[in-house]
Amino acid sequence: MANELLQKEGLRKIREDYQYLITLFKEMLTSIGESNLADGLPIDNFSVKKTANYSNEKFTQAIGMCFELLNLVEENAATQYRRKSETQFGIESTKGSWGYTLNQWKTEGINECKIAEKLREVKVVPVLTAHPTEAKRLTVIDIHRELYLLLVKKENPNWSTSEQSLLKQEIISLMERWWRTGEIYLEKPRLEDERNNLMHYFNNVFPEAVKLTDQRLKDAWEEMDFSPELLEWPEHFPLIQFGSWVGGDRDGHPFVTPKFTASTLRLHRRLMLKMIQKQLVDLAAKLSFSSFQNTIASDFLNELEQKASLFGAKGEKALKRNPSEPLRQFINLLLLQLNNTIKDNHTLGEASYFKSADVLDVELKKLRQLLIDLGAVKIAKQWLFPIERLVQNFGFHLTKLDIRQNSAYHEKAISQILAASGFTDFDYGSWNEEKRLSFLNKELKNKRPFLVAGVSCGPEADNVLGYLREIKTYVDLYGTNGIGSVIVSMTRSLSDLLLVYLLLREVGLQDTNLPVVPLLETVDDLIAGPEILTAFLKHPIVEKQRLNSKSFIQEVMLGYSDSNKDGGILTSRWNIYKAEENLTKVAKEFDVKLCFFHGRGGTISRGGGKIHRFLDSMPAGSMSGQIKMTVQGESIANLFANRLTAAYNLEMFVAGTARQAMVEESKVKDEQRYKIMDEIVELTRTTYRKLLDHPNFIEFYTAVTPIDVLEQSKIGSRPVRRTGQRSLEDLRAIPWVFSWNQSRFNISGWFGTGTALVEFQKKHPNDFEHLKSLAKDWPFLKYSLIQIESNLLNSDIEIMNSFTNFVENPKVKEELMTLILNDYKNCLDEIEEITESSVEVRRISKLNDNKLRNNSLKALHEIQIDYLTKWRNLKDSNPKESDSYLMELLLLVNALSGGLKGTG
Repeated sequence: MANELLQKEGLRKIREDYQYLITLFKEMLTSIGESNLADGLPIDNFSVKKTANYSNEKFTQAIGMCFELLNLVEENAATQYRRKSETQFGIESTKGSWGYTLNQWKTEGINECKIAEKLREVKVVPVLTAHPTEAKRLTVIDIHRELYLLLVKKENPNWSTSEQSLLKQEIISLMERWWRTGEIYLEKPRLEDERNNLMHYFNNVFPEAVKLTDQRLKDAWEEMDFSPELLEWPEHFPLIQFGSWVGGDRDGHPFVTPKFTASTLRLHRRLMLKMIQKQLVDLAAKLSFSSFQNTIASDFLNELEQKASLFGAKGEKALKRNPSEPLRQFINLLLLQLNNTIKDNHTLGEASYFKSADVLDVELKKLRQLLIDLGAVKIAKQWLFPIERLVQNFGFHLTKLDIRQNSAYHEKAISQILAASGFTDFDYGSWNEEKRLSFLNKELKNKRPFLVAGVSCGPEADNVLGYLREIKTYVDLYGTNGIGSVIVSMTRSLSDLLLVYLLLREVGLQDTNLPVVPLLETVDDLIAGPEILTAFLKHPIVEKQRLNSKSFIQEVMLGYSDSNKDGGILTSRWNIYKAEENLTKVAKEFDVKLCFFHGRGGTISRGGGKIHRFLDSMPAGSMSGQIKMTVQGESIANLFANRLTAAYNLEMFVAGTARQAMVEESKVKDEQRYKIMDEIVELTRTTYRKLLDHPNFIEFYTAVTPIDVLEQSKIGSRPVRRTGQRSLEDLRAIPWVFSWNQSRFNISGWFGTGTALVEFQKKHPNDFEHLKSLAKDWPFLKYSLIQIESNLLNSDIEIMNSFTNFVENPKVKEELMTLILNDYKNCLDEIEEITESSVEVRRISKLNDNKLRNNSLKALHEIQIDYLTKWRNLKDSNPKESDSYLMELLLLVNALSGGLKGTG
């Protein structure tokens, strides 16, 4: 009851804070002469009034801003709710948190030593990408951050009347800035812009978020009354590292040049070294230990003298700067080494710079031991721990750059290389798998390249070899720590992976042990995955890597987007679930640990959703403790734009990974569960393909979604289609999902499931009853149904029907809409029956969320459909006039995305 009251209080807070901000927004609009527009905005009953007294463009912009204000209010309310919940009900009350996780383990009777051991095995890597799903300009995102901070500032109940008035004026002023800033990209963002955006998170957000996440773990550990010495120093904590695709992901992205890859790697390193430099300077300020007050070990003092003598006059100056303060002197000398590292100055030999972050780590541990010996443990934990942890997680590279390319592109590259090398049979793309493997196995026994450096072979080959040479240059200088994985999109066979080793050999990277990673994207690829992995792990090249490494980890990337587009949401999720199980089984046969790399998007259709639910839904025993996960486009700002939200989401990721790593595989397989799911998924895929394989589906799809508008948008630097061909196969999964969301069908998030459940219930009534119990106890099914239902609740039949007026063939319209609407109704009804509870009882928060937005969304959709009609009628006959409608349609895309809280 107390929890329900707290939830109601949270919903009330959202309404009150939203009304407060809307009141200020109206005040701002009135002050700049837009009083008519202000009168039309939502407030008491959240309805809107569209009149002829102002333009559609202004109305769209204003409603879009209202949506973003609501999103910020909800984010802040969620943070405040968690705070109050933990104060009232304890640190374990936040589901998925460290408090929740440690309390669960303690309740289950798991020994604290086993828990401590498990924590040290955990390694999580969020990988930021620039997928084109962020509709907001970076300038606007910055304004959102500022506004959020003012909203948080407003929480302080002790402000005086004048301080409250000043805060109010700050908010109004910021709103005016926002109003006068263009909302949409007029040109596609440059790769440099996308990289700069990510650098903000790597440089400013993540180091602080890791600190807060660590503190949450410490607090929970203390609350559980576990032994403090088991969680004391950086090596006791889970590893939290980061990855990036900006500058390395070239799958269908022609603008990622070798030069851009090289500059990105250098930028990462430069920023990280500067960050460490600043932290060392700050640390020196804190460690003002006098040798008169503290007895310093003679070994330490001797080492100081030796280090200083290496640097000559500079070393002497470093000692004289802080006489009788040996700890500061030690740090001064570390700063000299670091400065040489930054400048790549190796003239005084290896001892004068840091060859790697590991060398600095050793030096910091010496300092830690000295502080412990002096009895200054608290000071070591307060001031030294943060920089040790920073170096442990971020190294000298800040973030690992993954390199990704499509298998078909590699095929073109090797064909061009073979042709340039004088091969008569050079068309590698036309060879069958047997011929490819015979060729690759023979070639991989040699170390000689095909070509002399500098020979041009063709666009694909020159590009591939160009960026691999840049990686070779970087690795020769700094080692492989700054490079993540070499990922092969659309991996279909063993040869797709072995070919990468041949390309690496061509530039001299064959002995660097860079991880080569399959990306299994379609349903068929997920099914074939275990066979591909078996052949890969057995291959002599990989076998040699396995035997020569004490901690060999094989990474496998799983694609959520293309498998969804291929077979629908339930088909995608179930095949990924089984792939995780089957791939894990293969890895165990080779005594290898797997690191699954989950290519999740922001929307539920593409694997998005709450992180702790996602992790809890994994197959038991499939989590090794190491995991990578993409954070794409708009999800980056949604999850990490604000400090406390960033720390919360990072905590959910790390704690959820640890929790799942503790779950052991069941010794007895529930065969009935698999039989039920296999049949439901088969029925789902049949219905889904019935829609997509309909002879008039493309005609229907291009009419009822604004895909033609999205193809004109400037969201993201990457093209909408992989190769530019106008086919469903070539259309990327992101605009596919985005377009259905914009017309409120949301087909990618539910279609096929309703019909499948109805048919299954008719055929197997007893198994359907078993399905009900599975939905209560099995996280995978429970959370899949919740997510599918969320997509259904975001759909809108009235809006769908309005979009179907664009379909010219009445027969096609009736056939396909009957198929879609029947499945929609069936799906809602069946989920309600399976959960044995009405949606009104179960989804109070979700329905309240929709209620706050529905009237405004409907008003925008009316304008959208009107302008889409005019634009489509004019774009060929009168391009100039049609362009004005296109601009408004792009603004509508942005505003609707804010209201729907997602793009693609």
